[in-house]
Amino acid sequence: MRQVFHDELEQVAADLVELAHLVAGAIRQSTAALLDADVQVADAVIAADQEIDRRRNELDQRSIDLLARQAPVASDLRTVVASMRISGDLERMGDLARHVAQVVRLRYPENAIPDEVRESFASMGRAAEEIVARAADTIRTQDAYGARAIEQIDDRLDELHRDMFTQLAEGTWQHGTTRAVDAALLSRYYERFGDHAVTIARRVGFLVTGEFHPSDDALDVDDGV
Repeated sequence: MRQVFHDELEQVAADLVELAHLVAGAIRQSTAALLDADVQVADAVIAADQEIDRRRNELDQRSIDLLARQAPVASDLRTVVASMRISGDLERMGDLARHVAQVVRLRYPENAIPDEVRESFASMGRAAEEIVARAADTIRTQDAYGARAIEQIDDRLDELHRDMFTQLAEGTWQHGTTRAVDAALLSRYYERFGDHAVTIARRVGFLVTGEFHPSDDALDVDDGV
């Protein structure tokens, strides 16, 4: 009976990795749509978010069923609870990718961002995709120290986010208020990808070691999505 339980826990972990890959694909596509003003790709990201939501709901329901049917010991209980919270972070990241796509859809046929910040958003997109891939690896390997590498990428996203606000605030912006608001929101979305990935890595660390740090939930805030 316990072997069946542990097999089910392993399947939950495998499904989390698959969900992370879906989110990475959504981030990649939403960035491509943003850079190219490609409304068809944007629409595909928006539609695909329903699949991410469905997968998250299935994962959470399976975790609840495991709690109801079994009497998990401390380490198993940590796995189930951490898995539910990780699925929530991944679902929010999918929402952020959808929001990027929705800005593309809103401004079409115009590009939501001017050419002068195009490379900045391309860099944000690459970093966001990389950080989700690292998060997936951390879930798969249950690397208790995976947060270190992820935090370095998050620092890069934070720096890109700060640089974007500097460009918007220094008085040389010549593309109007609407585009300034779009750039600020889009930059914030990419910055939040990093925050959620760091939170995922810290949850994996708690899952493996059982050590809880007050900062582990410091990034677990509302995205406004």
